[in-house]
Amino acid sequence: MEKTWKRLPGSRTEPPGPERAVLRKLPMITLVGTSICMAAALLARVYWWGDRSNEALRALQMVDIWVIAAIVLHWTVILTVAIFCVIVFVMKGPAYVADRYDLPDSNTPRDSTKK
Repeated sequence: MEKTWKRLPGSRTEPPGPERAVLRKLPMITLVGTSICMAAALLARVYWWGDRSNEALRALQMVDIWVIAAIVLHWTVILTVAIFCVIVFVMKGPAYVADRYDLPDSNTPRDSTKK
């Protein structure tokens, strides 16, 4: 059985909106945001360069934890925005006719015990 996509008569496609512009900018926003977060870890390493005390190592470890958390948060926000834009993009497309499901024409419910 071959499935064919049939457009719903009278449906229209909406013009593209800001979701396409946002989708196009997301890779650059991801790269820039990630590099800014990584810059914080690099600046901390430059600041404590050569210092091998326990306090400096603990501070570097804490900075690394915060940077990783910020990067994961940034990527999560980017993924959420991308999913939202894709949903809007799909919803602006044309409507299609779904497969029919014929309902039984009966005034009383079927008895589920009969076979």
